[in-house]
Amino acid sequence: MPTTVEERWQQFFRWGPYGLLAVATALSGAAAEAIMSGTEAAAAAVLVAAAAVLQLGWDAHRRRAGRAVAPGAAGAAAPAEAPAAQAPEADAAAPAVVPGAASLGYFVLRTALAFALTWLNPFFAVYACIGYFDAAHLLPHRLHRAGFLATAVIMAGSQSGGLPPASLLNWVAFGGLFALNACLVLVFAHLGAKEAEKAAERAATITELARTNARLEQALAENAALQAQLLLQAREAGVADERRRLAAEIHDTIAQGLAGIITQLQVVTAAPDPDVARVHLQRAADLARQSLGEARRSVQNLGPVALEHDPLPEALRKTVAGWSERTGITTRFTVTGTEEPLHEEVAATLLRIAQEALANAERHSAASRAGVTLSYMGDEITLDVRDDGRGFDPAALPARGGTGGFGLDGMRARTERLAGSLSLETRPGEGTALSARVPLVRHG
Repeated sequence: MPTTVEERWQQFFRWGPYGLLAVATALSGAAAEAIMSGTEAAAAAVLVAAAAVLQLGWDAHRRRAGRAVAPGAAGAAAPAEAPAAQAPEADAAAPAVVPGAASLGYFVLRTALAFALTWLNPFFAVYACIGYFDAAHLLPHRLHRAGFLATAVIMAGSQSGGLPPASLLNWVAFGGLFALNACLVLVFAHLGAKEAEKAAERAATITELARTNARLEQALAENAALQAQLLLQAREAGVADERRRLAAEIHDTIAQGLAGIITQLQVVTAAPDPDVARVHLQRAADLARQSLGEARRSVQNLGPVALEHDPLPEALRKTVAGWSERTGITTRFTVTGTEEPLHEEVAATLLRIAQEALANAERHSAASRAGVTLSYMGDEITLDVRDDGRGFDPAALPARGGTGGFGLDGMRARTERLAGSLSLETRPGEGTALSARVPLVRHG
């Protein structure tokens, strides 16, 4: 059993002509005594047989050609009715048939037989109405209207009382009915063509949407791959950043603490006074405990110990005082501007830079005086560390990773991480001035 509209129309065009011919023959036979003479009835029987043979030949040709006849663009009507309004829908649903010489010949012969049969008996117009359905598919485009009008002539003749019209009134009726049939069938044909165009446009739109969806799926797949790649790169960057952070923390805390411990122990070794040696041993022990605490906090990614209970100015003041006491270098700490609570990362960065700068001054400058200034300047905060030591040539510093070079690189990396900058002014014999400038990000 056919399940789709297209299949039903194919079944109709396979068996419909036989059914319509049988119905028309039955109706004509019932009215034969009142309408036809014996000769006309015999002629009608011959024409009916010819129509059946023609249909059988066309079906055989279709099977050989592998074609399916689709419904026409216009509706059909019974002898007393106008063309049906459902033909446009049928035209939109049925498959198209490419017209050729065979289909043209079949349509012409069938229409001629239907005309002759209707001439003999008006009820044979039931068979002729099939032309409304398949003219658009059997005929070339330029002959569509001609096929519809030929069928309309047969239908109008039947509806006006038979062909040829017997009186002036029949001729008037024939003319009016022909005009009505022609107008209706042409309108329905036009509507059917529009529906076919819309169907084609919808099919093209669906095809384009399918292509777009395919491109979208491809783009989504590419985005997923890119996202996975970005996640991998971000993970690798995070690992590298964490390594740099730990390296900087080790350099700024543990390495400095170990250097201080070594210095204190060297003093103990050279000190003849037990009391002096005891003081330096105590300092070495304090530095060891402090370095151990800093190492633990670095591993846990916590802030410096000095900032645990004090804000940055107080932490710097204590750091500078302890460094001055330990090294014997006279150091002054100054705060300018209005103090504000700072974000933990900003405070930790500036404290680490100060510790590294003072450690460098202790190891390399041979200074007698130093100064540390913390300046609050609106949207920026600046840390300046200067000494009157021997200075150096910045161009002569070894590359990153070389002895003595990591400190400046680490300080610069810390400031750049906060979108800040680090500047250095020094010359051999003229001391050193280091300035770190970062955005002032307030706490909270």
